[in-house]
Amino acid sequence: MNIVLLIIMSFFWILLFFYSVLTIAGIYFRVKRKNEKPYEGDYPSVSIMIPAHNEGVVMNDTLHAMSRLEYPGDLQIYLLNDNSTDETGDIGRAFASTFQHMHCISVPPGNPKGKSRVLNFGLSFIKSEYFLIYDADNQPEPDAVRRLVEASESTEHAVGAVGYVKTRNADQNLLTRMIALEFQVFQLLMQCGRWQLMKLGSLAGTNMLLKKSVIMELGGYDVHALAEDAELTIRLTAKGYLLPVVPESRTWEQEPENLKTLIKQRTRWLIGNIYLLEKVVADRNFWKSRSFHHALQHVTVYLLFAFLLLVSHIFFVLSVFGLLTPVYAAPILMFWFMSYFVYTSQLMGAIVVDKNITPLNLGVALIMYFTYAQLFVVLLTRSFFIYVYKRVIKREIIGWDKTVRFRNRPS
Repeated sequence: MNIVLLIIMSFFWILLFFYSVLTIAGIYFRVKRKNEKPYEGDYPSVSIMIPAHNEGVVMNDTLHAMSRLEYPGDLQIYLLNDNSTDETGDIGRAFASTFQHMHCISVPPGNPKGKSRVLNFGLSFIKSEYFLIYDADNQPEPDAVRRLVEASESTEHAVGAVGYVKTRNADQNLLTRMIALEFQVFQLLMQCGRWQLMKLGSLAGTNMLLKKSVIMELGGYDVHALAEDAELTIRLTAKGYLLPVVPESRTWEQEPENLKTLIKQRTRWLIGNIYLLEKVVADRNFWKSRSFHHALQHVTVYLLFAFLLLVSHIFFVLSVFGLLTPVYAAPILMFWFMSYFVYTSQLMGAIVVDKNITPLNLGVALIMYFTYAQLFVVLLTRSFFIYVYKRVIKREIIGWDKTVRFRNRPS
């Protein structure tokens, strides 16, 4: 048992070291971008697609933000109304009648339901060179589209670009503040850090720009992928395409305001990543390309971290009841301390880089390891059980689970 414990500790130490390196690289990337040269090229046509199903509670604010976008080239905005039964369609048609470049399109019924099918429908009729995805609760800043296009057009082998996602309702409660800090860390480490070290960018589901022709060549979106952004990232990387990261292109989105909504949302994300892992393992073509690094990253972020936390809890409980007596007490204590130190340092680094240093944010960062991070143990267990029961045992298609929206509040 002690040998097993040492092996697990070694994996966790490697993970902590890797995250530390990414943190430093991410900070360096953010600092050096201040000195980059201005863009002097052309601005190709762009279509924004907004998949929406019963999003009336946020749709007015979303489309108002879209109407304020400033882009030097041709920009068309499409609200893809996926069989909504609330006021989503009415709001969309009202904006379309006011702004010539805004359109409300009804999506035909079909299966499987979900974001991927809606986006494939949108791809079937848009005519632009690029398309850009925004979730129905997003409010991009006026220069967000322009900055993404500039990055894609000025980066060799780029197939698009990935922007930054900020939390609009971060001040609502302790949970939303923790989610906001988690997003800051993800974008500092997994986006900025990986791009600086390995030229790897990852689609984030929203505020992401892509070339239509390339996506059509790949066959569009996988309609069975619940984490459609991660799945498409793997396929694009396997073909050698790049996705530059643009932290200056920012959109503000709403995050879950209660545990029930968060658990349902993150369960869908984790199930999507389990599906992705199964897909990558089954296809050896992914093993020979840079996409393997992406797949490995998703495993460490969403699966391995939660698994190691679960194992560490099991060892702790066994030790409390005298069923396990490790002979490596000092290394284990150091392991726990360093885990907390590295995790908290990443949060602190993200707070400093994003310039939102407050006593409250610092206090939240100090307790997140013992509270919010532990939630991933529950999420992993729940997601794995649902995936095995529905997909493996019952051979069912796991349906899309829409995230509940709340009334928008000032950012």
